Amino acid sequence: MFDLQALIDQNQSQELALFGRHVNPALAKVLKIIGYDIRYTHGRGAYLFDDQGNRYVDCLGGYAVHNCGRNHPTIRSAIQQAMDLDLPNLIKMGTPRLAGVLAKQLIESVPEDLDTVFFTNSGAEGVETAVKYARAATGRSRIVHCEKAFHGLTMGALSVNGCPEFREGFGPLLEPCTEVPFNDLTALERELIRGDVAGFIVEPIQGKGVNIPADDYLPGVEALCREHGVIFIVDEVQTGFGRTGKMFACEHWGVAPDVMVIAKALSGGYVPVGAVLSKRWIHEKVFNGLDRCVVHSTTFGQNDLAMAAGLATLYVLKEERLVGNAAAMGNLLMTKLGELCDRYELLHEVRGKGLMVALEFGSPKSLKLKMGWSLLHKLDQSLFCQAILIPLLTEHHVLAQVAGHHIDVIKLIPPLVLTIQDVDEIVAALDAVIGACHRFPGPVWEVGKRLSQQAIKRAVKPQGAQSGTVAVTERS
Repeated sequence: MFDLQALIDQNQSQELALFGRHVNPALAKVLKIIGYDIRYTHGRGAYLFDDQGNRYVDCLGGYAVHNCGRNHPTIRSAIQQAMDLDLPNLIKMGTPRLAGVLAKQLIESVPEDLDTVFFTNSGAEGVETAVKYARAATGRSRIVHCEKAFHGLTMGALSVNGCPEFREGFGPLLEPCTEVPFNDLTALERELIRGDVAGFIVEPIQGKGVNIPADDYLPGVEALCREHGVIFIVDEVQTGFGRTGKMFACEHWGVAPDVMVIAKALSGGYVPVGAVLSKRWIHEKVFNGLDRCVVHSTTFGQNDLAMAAGLATLYVLKEERLVGNAAAMGNLLMTKLGELCDRYELLHEVRGKGLMVALEFGSPKSLKLKMGWSLLHKLDQSLFCQAILIPLLTEHHVLAQVAGHHIDVIKLIPPLVLTIQDVDEIVAALDAVIGACHRFPGPVWEVGKRLSQQAIKRAVKPQGAQSGTVAVTERS
């Protein structure tokens, strides 16, 4: 009889070694260097627990997958029910029992006029779908995207990824694609007036750095796309399902995209699932005949376990009022963190919406701290935030990560079940660690120096990072 617990127990002392040997050797080395090789045994709500019985506040949330919290009993029960029903899963040439139900509920949750759904397995696959939709709908080929955008790492998604550290070494990519600055309507208009653009894809709030647009930007984007016949694609893979204090982030600016890509939190943290919602006329341009009814498809799309997870996730978000909780706890968290800006010269800004929060650090004014800042950044531009994050995890049991390569920004994206007590715990931990940064020489600076020395010694080179760095950034 298969015994999963026994298998886990047999290999519990070899987990990192096996991962490093057979899955990702570079990442395994980095995790060990930065002290992130903790053996977590289980998770619940906003918390992780290790094999020593320690509890951690999870501000990484599986890269914003666990909006409903880890191992939510309602979502787990829904998946168990689906299995107990022995549903005729993945018939392919037959009617899926749950796909239409989830599609209907999603359509009722998103901006108006999005009334068709294509189910995917991930956000990147959704972006690939959106690019194909834009091309089919317009008969054009060029896609415009933003600098610092993150839309996934498959080849088509990578082609509209504005982070060069992820693109390096994988060219040539999909053409033609054009990059414009985020939050710059003039630059966008300059490309759209050329008349060859099929679609413009944008994150309402950029994940890399938590860059928030000006209030007129997204409405202006929508107007320009309408004027020039360009498909307006909104990537809500990370910002969706309550993350920003609205069900979808584009609601903050009242815009209605032509295509919306969603994933991550729709899974409930259990079964990979994503979706592309589009206006019907776009959908009909793709599936434009009986002989093309499966011209775009994916094997595991619409699978019953994923659909059950998605339905239960929508139920939990509504019943537990998690969208409103994200708004309230996010406001509280940013208010309390904002007070630290007045006390600590290294902390320059706290920004965000809902529970998508960034802490941006910058060069201090005092001479001693400026010396430390300059020294650490000369050694490696990615290490300052990691030097904060290590004691934040090991001493204060708060898990978070850097928001991008070569930027001094820490991002907090915890589950939306966060409580006032959790907020206080996070703020107290950051207060202590940031306070320690203002002693030079001091423990945080020593951590940064050690990281740089170890990275150079080991010549670790994680995917997408320059040789020597050990700052693994949060993936959007």
